Amino acid sequence: MTKRIRFLLIALILSLPFWWAVNGLEKNLNDIFFWQEISKNSQVFTAQALLQEQLNNLKPFRDKNVGDLEIDAKSAISVLIDRWGKEKILFEKDSDLQLPIASLTKLMTAEVILENYDLAKEITISKEAVKQEGNFGKLEIGAKLPVDYLLYPLLLESSNDAAYALANDYDGMTERKFVELMRQTAEKLGLQDSFFDNPTGLDPEESKTQLNYSTAQDLVKLTKVLLKQSLIWDILSTQTFDIYGPELINSNELLEEMPGIIGGKTGYTEMAGGCMILVTRAPENLGKIISVVLGTDENGKRFAEMKRLVDWVQSAYKW
Repeated sequence: MTKRIRFLLIALILSLPFWWAVNGLEKNLNDIFFWQEISKNSQVFTAQALLQEQLNNLKPFRDKNVGDLEIDAKSAISVLIDRWGKEKILFEKDSDLQLPIASLTKLMTAEVILENYDLAKEITISKEAVKQEGNFGKLEIGAKLPVDYLLYPLLLESSNDAAYALANDYDGMTERKFVELMRQTAEKLGLQDSFFDNPTGLDPEESKTQLNYSTAQDLVKLTKVLLKQSLIWDILSTQTFDIYGPELINSNELLEEMPGIIGGKTGYTEMAGGCMILVTRAPENLGKIISVVLGTDENGKRFAEMKRLVDWVQSAYKW
């Protein structure tokens, strides 16, 4: 390489920072002149501001032509989780109110099992498990069933027998240890307004246990985490299941009635009233909608209240 070429290369390299600075200065000046011109024209400026507001508040937009929803449940919420995980509250009524949650508890039970259990391990169903309140799940004393199967009666029919067996009959587990795992998981997930004292959600008998409670807001947090567990939604979207003989029937009456359901869980006790969580696909493929209804005054009313909420959300927003 000649001295002349070497000199030209060195000069070129040394001049690069200067040209970068000039280009940056030119861009900044252009930005300044642009905003000066915009500020002189109020109509253009207003239009620009409205456009920016729309960009910052992406769909869905509230349709003011649709009236507000009045719902009889003590607490309710509907939240859009978009494809990037961003949340938008579409409806809420006293969503921070602490209320008993009945068998919605079993969603936390399932989360603890998925995080801590060997799903292939078999559990022998005990006499104590079958003695639990209700006959849902159709379990028999002495039957040996894998953990993953027991999730079906637990979530489809809300079996208290299955909940007891999973919390007491699994490889050295006791209900006391299991409840501690539930509380640790609640703390880890930031469910600050929730409390768990049993894996079933049953109302306390005398002073043996305390009442499980939560809020609609906390239940959205829990459901959002559970959306990462595909097995949960495979189960909750199943209408009937009979791989081990007895037919299990999903307690979610809306499965056949409403399109776009990803899954849901029901609950009812005298103290809690009717409760329900439902996850649906948002219109226009905008994500998923988590809806929660707590404290309806009748068992069956939870379905009517949930349907009204989901239908209202779809019509009250422009998607």
